[in-house]
Amino acid sequence: MRTCRRVVTVLALSFAPLAVWAAVPVEDSNSGYNNSGSSYPPAGYGTNGAYAGGAVTAAPSAQGELFNQLQRMQDQLAQQQGAIEVLQNEVNRLKQEGLERYQDLDRRIGTGVTPAATPENSSAGGAASAAGGAAAQAPAASSEPADPAKEKLYYDAAFDLIKAKDFDRASKAFTAFLGRYPNSQYAGNAQYWLGEVNLAKGDLQGAGQAFAKVSQLYPKHAKVPDSLYKLADVERRLGHTDKVKGILQQVVAQYPGTSAAQLAQRDLQRL
Repeated sequence: MRTCRRVVTVLALSFAPLAVWAAVPVEDSNSGYNNSGSSYPPAGYGTNGAYAGGAVTAAPSAQGELFNQLQRMQDQLAQQQGAIEVLQNEVNRLKQEGLERYQDLDRRIGTGVTPAATPENSSAGGAASAAGGAAAQAPAASSEPADPAKEKLYYDAAFDLIKAKDFDRASKAFTAFLGRYPNSQYAGNAQYWLGEVNLAKGDLQGAGQAFAKVSQLYPKHAKVPDSLYKLADVERRLGHTDKVKGILQQVVAQYPGTSAAQLAQRDLQRL
């Protein structure tokens, strides 16, 4: 009997570890679940581990914030580039207008501005230069008696200053000439060229006043169509767009067939 009890005791001790192992839950690595009754992954997540819903909101990552900053910088850069292009186009336009102004002035200088019936006094070169200096300094207080030869001398001297691109002295010379000889046969031309000189100087107010006086003081003069067209150009530069169309229409209606009317018609189509 004692021998049988010993055998039973030994067998009980031998199978004890098996009972202990049976109490420990075993995890199945293939199924993703364990036998403790809990599930994996946690509720709210899909089988691939991605969040599928619930009240938890993930904070923005550092990379996402950096991307947003770069995007804002790109938008600002694009706006600045657009503004720079607008300014560059405006500068180019002003440069082109300045170039066209001087080219137009040179072209007009090359045309005959002295009436055909008037004899030329170009041989008096030295005297003309001296007269130019005197005309630039002479006060425009009162008119002198008509003296065609002297008028021609002073007018040519003032015109030579335009050729020399000495616009400041040319402006003074034509102003003095008109003060001395307002009824001269050259007065209409002098008034027109005073406007051209002031325009070349950038004096838009002075140019507009000079061009306007051509038609006001010398309504029958051949320079009236050109002076009106130039007046419209000055008003456009001054921003008086409401006046431009009326002046151009006047040129087209009253002076058909002239080069000024053709230019005015072109500009009207562009408005």
